[in-house]
This record gives sequence, structure tokens and C-alpha cells, in this order.
Amino acid sequence: MNTKSKLTTLLSFLLVLGLLAACAPAPAPTQAPAEKPAATQPPAEKPAATQPPTEAPAEVKDVVTWFQYDAENMDEKANEAVGNAYLRATMPLFNKAFAGKLNWVNQPKAFDKMEAELINLAQGGGDVPDIYELFNSVNNFERNGTLQDLSEWAKAQPWYKDLDSSALQACTGTDGKLYCIPLAQRPQVVFVWTGRFPNGYPTTIDDFLAQAEALKKEGHYAITFFGSTDKGGSGAYRGLNTMITSFGGRYDDGKGNMLLNTPENLAAIRFIREIVAKGYAPDTVFAGGFEEEASYMDSSAGSFPTGLHSWKFQNNMTAPDGKKYDTGTFEDPLNAFKDGELVLAHFPAAPGKTPGCGTLPEALAIPVGAKNTQGAYDFINWIMSPEQYPAFVTNVGGGLPTLKTALTDPTFADDVIIQQAAKVVSESACRPWFGSLARPSEAQPLIMNALYKAIKEVGDDQIEGVLTQAQEEYNAGN
Repeated sequence: MNTKSKLTTLLSFLLVLGLLAACAPAPAPTQAPAEKPAATQPPAEKPAATQPPTEAPAEVKDVVTWFQYDAENMDEKANEAVGNAYLRATMPLFNKAFAGKLNWVNQPKAFDKMEAELINLAQGGGDVPDIYELFNSVNNFERNGTLQDLSEWAKAQPWYKDLDSSALQACTGTDGKLYCIPLAQRPQVVFVWTGRFPNGYPTTIDDFLAQAEALKKEGHYAITFFGSTDKGGSGAYRGLNTMITSFGGRYDDGKGNMLLNTPENLAAIRFIREIVAKGYAPDTVFAGGFEEEASYMDSSAGSFPTGLHSWKFQNNMTAPDGKKYDTGTFEDPLNAFKDGELVLAHFPAAPGKTPGCGTLPEALAIPVGAKNTQGAYDFINWIMSPEQYPAFVTNVGGGLPTLKTALTDPTFADDVIIQQAAKVVSESACRPWFGSLARPSEAQPLIMNALYKAIKEVGDDQIEGVLTQAQEEYNAGN
């Protein structure tokens, strides 16, 4: 190869090397380029799963009750002392059991004004309680659309099948709906001082009259009873119903009509007229204001037909043998029963008849318009629990347990009053005094005014007219 060719080849080789160098990648920088300002690059957030959300605290809801008792009343001599003490002891237990969920608030009400107040509030859209203590008829509430139907809810509860059928009937309206839950039933029984009837309380009308005459000669009365027209005519069921039904009488025809003018009622009224006329009962039976009770408290009257629950209102008593029961508390009648000074009996029955017995429920109802119905359900179920039920029946109910299995509970198994009452009821025909009457609050004073006139004011030949007039006045509203 000549010199020129060699030169050409060398230049070509150098050109190729230059081109290759131009295409090669630039060497990595020795310093990283500056980052953008932090403000333009927000830091990455942690995954949501690592930060559990904060829950709002649960709302504590009030359960408002209306009882005739007042936890703030510390007077141990008050008629309502037993119920007052029960609320004081039990409300904190409920609030602890439902801490963070429910709070029990009681608004005490007068027992003889509660019904009218609730109906007025419910119809006017006012604030009604979540739980209403019901101790009379459901019929007037049914008529005014005041109480919730608890039928389906109650049937789904574990305690429902254990409830006494007669107690359930007392909470059932004429439409067949269940308007209250009966926790106790309060039958009409006869409180008897054994010292006045050492051979036992009479079981026949003839024996009663004979013993009444003997007691009169000793300066005592055989019986005292609520015979006035006071308290809205409540005497129609307090004592007179016991005597009337023991003659086979009743106040209704079973179809919603009042029926007073019957042979059975006439026989009972003539019997009552006789014991009044012959002085076998004190004049205070017609005084009102519960004055008739004084003759029972001092045992000058040997027997007293009234509601079983009334034992908790009895105190400062003197037995026929002079023994005092004067603590001024519910311990007085309890001790008298334990000592055998007092016993329970059914009223003597007319020939061929079963002893009569009215009964009313001590129940819990939920008004229409209640703000916390679910809380009311929880309240009822808590009270019906085995741990709470006996205390309610003993202190508030003041009557027989409606849960049949509860009679064998230790609280009741050795309770002389409960066991005696259960025997009396088993030997009697017990039913609510109002029967099928749909307007018992209207019927009650009509019945009592008629009975008062028939017993105390008119001649024997005018009794039927008085009874007929009362029943026609009521039935005109049917």
C-alpha cells in the first residue's frame, strides 16, 4: 500500500472513532441533582388500616317511668314506704346493669290521678312515660287508644308461657290485645284477726251471721269494709265486690252491658243491709277517706275484705290480745302474720256458690307516644329476670306472683302471706270486677252510688229500681 492509501485509511478509522464517542452515554454525575422543595411533595400518608377511626361515645337514653312511689321520699311511715324503698334500692342496680345505654328516671304520680293524666297527655301529644305502672283496668286505656299493643312482643319473650292465664286476661282488652305485662296479681281477700274468730273464719253466710252476733255482744264488730262513695267509687271493688260475687253476683252481662238488677245481687245487697242494720259493722264503713280501716287496725273489727296488696299500707296495729305492732312500717302486718295473729281467708259463700274474688293486675304498660320503646322492652325484661322479679312482686306488686314457677322461689316459698293468698285464690272464683265493661272508670261511680243507696238510703222495695236506673244510665252510652 502506498503512502497516500495509508493516510486515507487512517483518517477513516479516526472518523469512525469520533462518531462512536459522540453516541456513547454520558457518565453518571458524581452528585445527585437537588430535590424539589418539600412543600411541592407532600409526605406519603400511612395506610388507613393503621389508624382506626375514633368512635363517638354511645348516647345514654332515659327510660322514664310513672310509679305511685317516690325514691326521694324517705318517710318510713308513709303509706308508700315499701315502694319508695324499692325504687331507692333498685334504680341504681338498673343503671349499673345498663351503664352507657339506659338511665332510669322515675316521675312519681298520685295513684288516683295517673290514669286521667296519661290519657290527656297521650291524646294531646304531650310527653308520656316509657313505662306506666298499671294497677287497674286496661279497658279505659283501650277505649282512648293510650297503650301500645304488646301481644306479639310478649309472646316472643321466654317468660310469657309461665304467666298465669287469669293475670294475662286482666291485661287483655275487649279487643283481645295485650296492653300490659302482669308481674303480680292483687286478688281481693279477707284479712282476719284470729283472736276474734278462734274457731276459724266462717265459710257460710249463716255461720257468719251467728258469729257476728256473738262478737257484737262482746262489744266488737265482725267486719269493716269500704262502703262509701269516696275515691271515685272504688268501694265497688274494694270490699263490696267480694261479698256480692260470693253470692254469685256480678256487675255485667258478659257482653259489655252493665247488669245490676239480678237475684244474686239482690241477695248480696240484702245481706249487707242486714249486717249494717244489726251493727255488725262500724258506721265508719260509710265515712270515706279510708276511715273504715281504723276498726281493723285496732282489731275492734274482726275481719276486713280488701285487696291483698293493702298489707303494705297497714301499720300501727293492735291484736285482739293487746299485742302491739307499732313500728309504723310494713313490718307490722308481716310480724302479725308470722305470729299467727292475722290470717287470710275467703269470704263465706251463699249456698251453692263459690267464694267470690276480684283480681287486678300490678302491671307494666308502654304508652302510645313513648320516646324509648326499646328501652321500655329492656326494662320489662330486666324486671322479669329471676334476679329482679321477686323483689318487684314483694315490694311493688304486693300480691301474688304471676309467673307460676315463682311460687317455689325461696322468696315466696316461706312467705306466709303469699302462700295463704295462693290457697285463698285457689278456693275462689277470681275475675276483674269490671268484667266486660268497656268503660270501667265511668261504671265504677255509677255502681258504687247505686250500691250505697241500695244499702243505706232506700227501702227494700226500692232496691231494684235503684239498680235498674244505674245500669240503664251506663248502657245508654254503649
